[in-house]
Amino acid sequence: MKWTIPAVVLSLAVASAAGAQAKADDAFARAMFDPQFVLKHAQAISLTPAQRRGILDELKTAQTALAPLQVDMAEPALELVELLESTRIDESKAMAKIDQVLKIENEVKKRQAVFVIRVKNILTPEQQSKLRSLREAESKGGEGAPDAAESPFAIR
Repeated sequence: MKWTIPAVVLSLAVASAAGAQAKADDAFARAMFDPQFVLKHAQAISLTPAQRRGILDELKTAQTALAPLQVDMAEPALELVELLESTRIDESKAMAKIDQVLKIENEVKKRQAVFVIRVKNILTPEQQSKLRSLREAESKGGEGAPDAAESPFAIR
């Protein structure tokens, strides 16, 4: 399940910060590999059974770590939307709720980063190179290869 800050909160970002974030997200997407993409191309990159088990174990660990955070984020995010939909917004309450949501979102991003870093560290340099080539070929071929930015574990 994808967890992002409500669109209303995103609109609070200034254009220069959004541009810088987009560049950072692109760099992250290029450097990392979506675990689903890795598993999809397991045969092409000669993924070993031990590597596959390692990736699946990391997936289970990430899901276990993220589930409570997703639950913790749901209520404050809904409360924030409710606050922002008011005709007049209590700025201090809205900012407190934004801080609460962003704190949880930051923890989600950290855990997602740990997951994709561990997946990448399981792969050999040769496998990483092959995955980059496959990702490039699929993106040029129009198949829409998933990358780290599209993963359910993407850092947003």
